[in-house]
Amino acid sequence: MFDDERSKREASTSAVPGGRLPRIARLGVLASGVAGGMLAEGARQLAQGKRPRIGALLLTPENARRVADQLARLRGAAMKFGQLLSMDAGDLLPPEFGAILARLRADAKAMPMSQVVSVLDANWGHGWDRHFRQFSFKPMAAASVGQVHLAQTKDGRRLAIKVQYPGVRQSIDSDVDNVATLLRISGLLPSGLDVGPLLRESKRQLHAEADYLAEGAWLSRYAGLLVDTPEFMLPEVHADLTTKNVLAMSCMGGIPVESLLHAPQAERDRVAGLLFGLLFREIFEFRLLQTDPNFANYRYDNASRQVILLDFGATRPYPAAVVDAYRALMASAVVGDRQELSMAASTIGYFRADIGERQRQLVLDVFLHACEPLRHAGAYDFGKSDLPARIRDAGLALSTERNSWHTPPADALFLHRKAGGLYLLAAKLKARVDIGALFLPYASRQALS
Repeated sequence: MFDDERSKREASTSAVPGGRLPRIARLGVLASGVAGGMLAEGARQLAQGKRPRIGALLLTPENARRVADQLARLRGAAMKFGQLLSMDAGDLLPPEFGAILARLRADAKAMPMSQVVSVLDANWGHGWDRHFRQFSFKPMAAASVGQVHLAQTKDGRRLAIKVQYPGVRQSIDSDVDNVATLLRISGLLPSGLDVGPLLRESKRQLHAEADYLAEGAWLSRYAGLLVDTPEFMLPEVHADLTTKNVLAMSCMGGIPVESLLHAPQAERDRVAGLLFGLLFREIFEFRLLQTDPNFANYRYDNASRQVILLDFGATRPYPAAVVDAYRALMASAVVGDRQELSMAASTIGYFRADIGERQRQLVLDVFLHACEPLRHAGAYDFGKSDLPARIRDAGLALSTERNSWHTPPADALFLHRKAGGLYLLAAKLKARVDIGALFLPYASRQALS
């Protein structure tokens, strides 16, 4: 079964460096490549009679490509740190870094077949293939921590098998520290940006996502929480094949949710409304949030009209105090009460003790923009809204105040990441959703009692 596919797969794959030394060596290759690129670009500019600046030499498209290539090959913590950094820093980062992050979100090279077999041998034992009628070594999806393969067991189960990249768990802490240092030295991070909280959160999040037993438990818990909501479908965990490094789930069909762009308006509105309604349930009822808004985590079953939910590695519980603060923040934004909004934002942890009034008001402006769909009477038309551009402009105004820049708590970063992803999906689907009506049942604690 293996030999037929090996030659076809190896050429289009890239082995993940498994040990600490090979991964450090990969970063060394990146550092030397960036330095070499600087020298070449400097010589080119001198030949043209220009006086090169160090920053301009660092931020060349070629250096940006080098960084993206090497981080994509490392996967794991290297990619995750870049993704988390993009959530927090936004417009503080140079455009070249934004291009790197866009590539990291969209691309990760697959493991070669030999490496997949090695991981499965270690987790299932030698001869595991005798239990399978079919196992596809071409992954259907590849991301920062692992990749997913389709399989069918001899007892007839059609499965999606998530296989973790070797060495990811053991290299998390050193990878995050090394990549942060490299990006700082290279000039791709602003000198005034405090990435300490992001470093800690990147490590914590990666350790959580690298535990597939924990992800399986989150998936099962969500299935229980949504048992009363037949509009959603979730895969079933197959415990007999699940380990800390391999997650076996029932294979879900459906189509990519973004392909509903060509569906009738009413169906696009319904699907987007279901996902926003689920977001409010996650925050205010479950106090548990699947924080990864990647479009690939949502699929749609045409026959049953169900939304399929995937990937629960980035699931995060939320304290009651944070949930209540967000309830107050949203409710005050609906009525435009800036004083209450400021108090709620302060409770969540958005303001440094020494923040000036101007900076405080700029932060509140961002919140009011982001909560516009909550305040809108009736269905909000995401397809016709310029809301993302206005949020970006408000963020730009805030980013000019670098001395007062404050990294919000991790709970806030991940909640905003999820909400922002749903905004983008609704805009892509050109959906119209009455967000205010969906939030109304949660506007006060008394409404839930």
